[in-house]
Amino acid sequence: MIKLTHRSVHVSREYRVPCQRLWEVITDASRWPEWGPSVTAVECPDRMIRKGSRGRVKTALGIWVGFAITDYEEGRSWSWNVLGVPATGHRVEPAGEGSCRLVFEVPLLAAAYAVVCKAALDRIARILESKGTPQ
Repeated sequence: MIKLTHRSVHVSREYRVPCQRLWEVITDASRWPEWGPSVTAVECPDRMIRKGSRGRVKTALGIWVGFAITDYEEGRSWSWNVLGVPATGHRVEPAGEGSCRLVFEVPLLAAAYAVVCKAALDRIARILESKGTPQ
């Protein structure tokens, strides 16, 4: 689902898994290349990110860019800056017994990135369906 607000574009999908399972996939930096179409590699000293985690990602264009986790609420949400610019927010919401929803919050100025986020939601679905757990 895609929803436009006055500040951002929200791209979301519901999954029939516990919230904690989804949270583990999206906060394990080593797994970002599996589900993030724009990320091909990650260098981060914190495998499981937290507020203040820093590192760099290699983009699909082959360019390394720095990132910092700026907001983090355990089990619920995280946001980051990429090249010092606020980037996508990630939020996990309960959606009934045994289900949850992942919402990507894309800044309005980067609205076209919603297409990439939709592809990421689909990739995450495949990971969760394959019973993929953090390595």
